[in-house]
Amino acid sequence: MKPLRVLVAVALLLVAAALAGVGQPQPARGQQPEGPPRSITASGIGSVTTVPDRAHFSFGVQAQSRTASQALEAADVQLSRVVAALRAAGIAQADIQTEQISLSPRTSEDGVQIVGYIAVSSVSVRVRNLDRAGPVVDAAVGAGANQVYGPSLTRSDQAAVYRNALRAAYADARARAQALAEAAGVTLGAMSSTVEGGGNVPMPLAAAREDAKATVEPGTQEIQASVTVTFSVS
Repeated sequence: MKPLRVLVAVALLLVAAALAGVGQPQPARGQQPEGPPRSITASGIGSVTTVPDRAHFSFGVQAQSRTASQALEAADVQLSRVVAALRAAGIAQADIQTEQISLSPRTSEDGVQIVGYIAVSSVSVRVRNLDRAGPVVDAAVGAGANQVYGPSLTRSDQAAVYRNALRAAYADARARAQALAEAAGVTLGAMSSTVEGGGNVPMPLAAAREDAKATVEPGTQEIQASVTVTFSVS
């Protein structure tokens, strides 16, 4: 009787398995899995032309002496005069920052002996009123600054100007994507991703001359931004 019971149990299991498959949806023959969503990716560049209204300078002094301490002290005294002249020219203390303090040996002609030391001290200065840039340079040089670098011209609202360039870059990317969509015979959809490519802010430089009054012309700057945008298509 046991073999008969086993056969009956196996038969029941086979019937149950067959019934479980009834009514289950079967994939259609030749049906292919869906591919990735269709999209168009385009890059855009935007630029805004603006007039700088701030300037950054570096003013420094160089002093020489037989000992290191004397050279550093001499440079510090000279730079203090420069800072005082900058303050008198209307530069706030918050806009004057120590930039560099360096000390190096001065050797004999054969390079064997140390005959003295050269100390260099400098400050970076932010000029918030560009009309005052020239007089500020003159004041620093007149007080003893013998190293002048700049100006680096910027806008006080640089971040806002850059955001406008970003908006222009996005509009440019969408216009390019629209042209590609029309050429491909598809409809451009919503934006699915955006990558910011960074910006470009030129920094013009001009050197101040000790034998002439310094003149700073702001000119114009072109602030650029770039983006890469992906749009869905249908």
